[in-house]
This record gives sequence, structure tokens and C-alpha cells, in this order.
Amino acid sequence: MTSPDVLSQDQIQTIRDRVRDLMPGVRADLEALTRIPSVSLDSFDQAQVQRSAEATAELLRAEGLDVEIVSEGGRPAVIGHVAGPEGSPTVLLYAHHDVQPPGALEDWDTDPFEPTERDGRLYGRGAADDKAGVMAHVAALRAHSGELPCSVRIFVEGEEEIASESLPRILSEHGDKLEADAIVLADSLNWAIGTPALTTTLRGSIRAVVTVRTLDHGVHSGMFGGACPDALTTLARLLATLHDDQGDVAIEGLKATDAPELDYDEARLREESGLLPGTELIGTGSILSRLWTKPAAVVIGIDAPAVDEAGNVLNASARAKINLRLHPQEDPQDAWAALQRHLADYAPWGATVEVELDEQGWGFAADAQGPVYDQARAAFADAWGTDPVDVGIGGSIPFVQAFAERFPDAAILVTGVEDPDTRAHGANESLHLGEFERTCAAEALLLARLGAMPRG
Repeated sequence: MTSPDVLSQDQIQTIRDRVRDLMPGVRADLEALTRIPSVSLDSFDQAQVQRSAEATAELLRAEGLDVEIVSEGGRPAVIGHVAGPEGSPTVLLYAHHDVQPPGALEDWDTDPFEPTERDGRLYGRGAADDKAGVMAHVAALRAHSGELPCSVRIFVEGEEEIASESLPRILSEHGDKLEADAIVLADSLNWAIGTPALTTTLRGSIRAVVTVRTLDHGVHSGMFGGACPDALTTLARLLATLHDDQGDVAIEGLKATDAPELDYDEARLREESGLLPGTELIGTGSILSRLWTKPAAVVIGIDAPAVDEAGNVLNASARAKINLRLHPQEDPQDAWAALQRHLADYAPWGATVEVELDEQGWGFAADAQGPVYDQARAAFADAWGTDPVDVGIGGSIPFVQAFAERFPDAAILVTGVEDPDTRAHGANESLHLGEFERTCAAEALLLARLGAMPRG
């Protein structure tokens, strides 16, 4: 890796040792945050989200930041800042303190809001996504306590898990408090245990609800079956048109390109995904292209009578929710129009089809070149002892594009604390504690490297 040597090996080792010494306290604070069930969905207690924001604010105040909690019609977010040496660059650190619902408790091995260590991993909802991101920022601040090498601004959002609806208003009203030369968005993952990654592309997304109607009321399946189509069978046929026989998305007009070549084979995909033996992969092209730069269509929910309660009836209507992942540079409005056209064109048997847009978000593609990126990659190498890889992510983080648009001159660094076995959003979410320490060290080293860069 070619990068300016702005830090000596002694300086690098001093920071790594300092972070290692800090980790017991950092972990204790992470566990305390994880015990707060800060689920931002309306159906959960929003007093817990407020409590989480206040706990985050106190952690930052303890590190000398001027802190405020803001809410522009949405969940509470925390904004803080502290000045570094005159003329030094400004770095904005992003994370979010809200979490996903725990889901079915019986799917968890331990209480989702009581952090528990097993085999070097810390289990709990939000232990990784993204309260570990919050604490990575706090750890980096502590590593430079009283002697920050650069100015730091921090933004900890409270509604990332519900699509960051108030983020545009926050950026409009408080954007001047968030301007920076570099932005570290800690909400992604690393390539593997022992190998760090810089996320350079993210897919966009569309979520839509399709409703199929064939009758104005349900009727006896014996009396009318065979001549009248039921809505559920019709819906199933319509959903099947989303893919061709090879499993590629069959919606015309969607962008698709090849992903960079990295060593990622079918065996690794099967291990990381839990794909059952005998289940075939879908789609064509390289696996990483299918995961990162080609569209993906998934039916994530269907409203239909439950099997145990179903009667012998032709259902008059049925509906499904479709999640469509998009090329990182696809305009979601174009994709939405393409999806609408497809569902209308392929409606079976003249059925009435209605499509409603539920959510959309832009992808992201970084031009990850320049001195800030050089120093970021060097900081990863300092912390892990191996060079990072540039990766794409198949998931969507719409707020990244929002920051890129609001701060076009800032270098955007998408980093994270997760690994392929984190299981964020699912049962038994966990954080690899060794990787977490390296993430904290990398961020502390990044601040030091950016502060030591030649000025002017």
C-alpha cells in the first residue's frame, strides 16, 4: 500500500496500546447501551429511544464535546463537536443508536437486551448494529483524550432503522454543524475476520406492495373453481414473472454491471448465508456481481389466509410486499417506473393489479481515491496488520447518499464493526470482540493520520 508516512511506528503502537487499555471500559459502556431497547418503530416504547439518545449524549459530553439532542419531527439525534488544533481538518463521525425489533424471543439463545459473551462474541440486539459504531467513535475520542489531532463533529442518528425520514430536515436545519473534510459512516461490515474493508458501493432499493383482485367477494372453490381465477394463485403467477428461468431479475430496463474481482466462491456464500444443501444459487454472472451490482427481487411478505385457518374459498384479493435492490447508480424513480410497467404488463388472466410505493432509497458509489482514502487504508493496515479490501454491499444505506449530496466536497468513508457472521437484524446478532478492538484502533489511528497530514 502506498501512503504518506505521517505517523511513526512508535506513534502507531502507542495508539494501539492505548486503545487496548481502554477496551474494558468501552465494552462496559457498550453493554450499558445495548441494555436500552431503543427500537425506533412506532409500535415500541419511544421513551427508550429518548433514553438511548440521552445516554449517548452523556458519553460524548464526558469526552469534552459540546452536545445537543435534536429532533426535527422524528426520533432524537445527538450532535456534538470539539475543536482540534487550529488549521487541522474536521472529521464527522456518524453512527445510529436506534435498533431493530428483537423479533421472536424464542429464536434467541439469550435475552436480546442482556448482552452476553460466548466464544469471543458479544450477543445482543444492537451490540453490533449500530451501538458498537457509537462506541467505536467514543473509543477513538478517548484514545486522544485532551489531545485531539483534528476537529471532530459527531452525529448519532435515532431512526436509521426506519429509513431516516427526518434526516433531510436535520441536514437542512443543522447541516452547518456537520460540515467536515472527511465523513466516517460506521454502519457497514468488514470482509472477513482478520481482513478489514472499506465499503465503496451500496445498492439502492425499492419496496412496494402489489395487490391483486380477481373477484368482488370470496366464493366456494368447488362451485366456481376451474373457471374463475382466485387472487392468491394469480398473485403467485405474477410474482413468478419477476425472475427468468435462471433466476435473474426479469424486469426490463434495470441497470447491472460487473463487480470487482475478489476471492469469493460458492462455498463461502453457502457458509455465510446458511443456504441449505441442494438449494441452487440463482442468477448469472459472478457471485459478487449478483450480490453487489445487479438487481435482486425478493418477496418479503404475503397477506393470505393462514394454512390452519383456510377454507375452501376462492380468495377475492391477495397482496405481497416486494423488495427490489438496485444497481448503486440506479435512479430509484426509474426503477419504480420499471417495476410498475412490469407488474401491469404481466398481470395474469386480466386481473386487477394495484402497486403502491412503500419506500425507496438511492444507492452509493464512491470515487475512493485521494489522500483521505490513502490515510484510511493505512489506518486499517495499522490496526489489522493487513491491507483492507474495497467492497460493495448488497444492502442499502440511503443516508450515505444524503450525506454525499449535502457535503459534496467531503471524502465519504463507509466503515463498520460487523463481519459476515454478525447476523444484524436477525436473532442472535453479535459482535466479534477482537474485530471490535481493531475497529476502534483503526478509527483512532485515522484521526491521528488525518491530523498529521501536511496542511495547505
